Amino acid sequence: MITVEELRGIPVFEPLPIEPLEYLSRAVEDIRLLPGEYFAHEGDDRAFFVVVEGGAEITKLVNGDEIVIGTRTPGQFFGEVPMTLSTPFPASGRAAGTARIIKLDPTAFYTLGGMAPSIPAKVAALARSYLDDLQHWASEQPDIEVHVYGPRQDAATHDIAGFLTRNQVAFDVVSVEPEPGRRYPVVELAGGRRIEAPSARDLAGAVGLDVQPARGAYDLIVLGAGPSGLTAAVNGAAEGLNSVVIEALAPGGQAGTSTRIENYTGFPFGISGDDLASRALKQAKRLGAEIVVTRSVIDVRPDRHEVVLDGGDLLRARVIVLATGVQWRTLPLASVGRYLGTGVYYGAARSDSGLAQGADICIVGAGNSAGQAAIFFSRFARSVTILVRGDSLEASMSRYLIDQIAANDGIRVRTHSEVVGLHGDSTLESVDVLDKDDGSTTSDPFSVVFVMIGADAVTGWLPEKIARDDHGFILTGADAADTPQWTADRRPFALETSAPGVFAIGDVRSGSVKRVAAGVGEGGMAVAFAHQYLALEGREDQSDPRSADQR
Repeated sequence: MITVEELRGIPVFEPLPIEPLEYLSRAVEDIRLLPGEYFAHEGDDRAFFVVVEGGAEITKLVNGDEIVIGTRTPGQFFGEVPMTLSTPFPASGRAAGTARIIKLDPTAFYTLGGMAPSIPAKVAALARSYLDDLQHWASEQPDIEVHVYGPRQDAATHDIAGFLTRNQVAFDVVSVEPEPGRRYPVVELAGGRRIEAPSARDLAGAVGLDVQPARGAYDLIVLGAGPSGLTAAVNGAAEGLNSVVIEALAPGGQAGTSTRIENYTGFPFGISGDDLASRALKQAKRLGAEIVVTRSVIDVRPDRHEVVLDGGDLLRARVIVLATGVQWRTLPLASVGRYLGTGVYYGAARSDSGLAQGADICIVGAGNSAGQAAIFFSRFARSVTILVRGDSLEASMSRYLIDQIAANDGIRVRTHSEVVGLHGDSTLESVDVLDKDDGSTTSDPFSVVFVMIGADAVTGWLPEKIARDDHGFILTGADAADTPQWTADRRPFALETSAPGVFAIGDVRSGSVKRVAAGVGEGGMAVAFAHQYLALEGREDQSDPRSADQR
């Protein structure tokens, strides 16, 4: 607890009489910080901070990078803008070294203002001087070093744009008329170097993403970078485990293509899937986890805790976590392949808004992802139609989405309907829709179709040692214990597969709740169980950082 004498040593409080100082000593939070520890985050609710000892750095995310935009020394304060304008923090604050800082919440600040009106007056004056600086940082535009050139409705261009978006690479897309003999997209990198029709891995390497693991042995290997996998990496790295995530394409999983998640705790106004994935990715990297993209796993050897990547790279781990998620089911039409990326798309992300601009679009599916996409794209499309095979949306969609759709004049719901035909020359131009009530078929001018009709586990590549249910989802816990593959003389942990030390989380796990929040929870639980497993095996403190070829 800070004393009246210490408060009087702070210039802004020095002239105050004893009564407000005594009030402050009782009302403030006296916070002691380690180097780099945050006392405020961008977007937090307003508060007022004063540096007592040490120093503080004011940071802001600009173009995806955290930069220092100011410092505070003893006697200086932070929070003057939010307190004056009643807004959230426009920047973050962290200790520059060992520091001591006091915090006044709004109640304490305004109570002090009633006792000493000079304080809020000084704070408001300083806030005005900082607003110009904040406006400068807010107006900074991303440094675009990657330019993607391709025809507007080109499948490969769409795929590359989605890949860069989900990997948080700043880029722009320039629509061009196709030239005979040229393969698209053409990607221009910093310095003017151009790559024609690059693979995802070639492009990843060219823009500086990690495509090669840094070592051959880890404490924790996570397969898949959806919400559950990234959460496992965050928790593993935070708890001192050498962690790596192996992702076949880009972070985010299916959730990364969700246009809006309204029921995720802590985001009162919702959050997009790509924004949630972006935050988790930054957090995992900050804590020291490796994120390796565009690498597929071709084999898992449970008995030796080995993972084999495409190209033959061999990794060893003390614990393996399977978070490979699921894949969208495809439309059962022979002609669907010719329109993939030129009118038909699986899943829907915010970055797809350009596809919907001014178009008549169709969304096939009746789950939350379909509902979120319909609401989002209604802001851009001329019309949005949801095709539902069943009687209504009630059986598979959350009530808040159903109510929003009902109140939106730009969205039409057609029940007992399914797509039976696709038409168009080089791009999709119309769709045949069957009305199962009367057997009639109509031709609708949908030029864009987003398909979200459920998903399947793709686990056929896993070894027989890892037991699965009849639908290919991985068995864990009690279900794994009842399989012939489980031979250990103990019961498996709740998320442990039939192979000891190999865990499964998220959508790929049999019996999991297919919701983002549930996947995130399982990611944290898996690391807790991993520690228990390692302790049980007597290896909790026996991390071996040597590469596989050194052992």
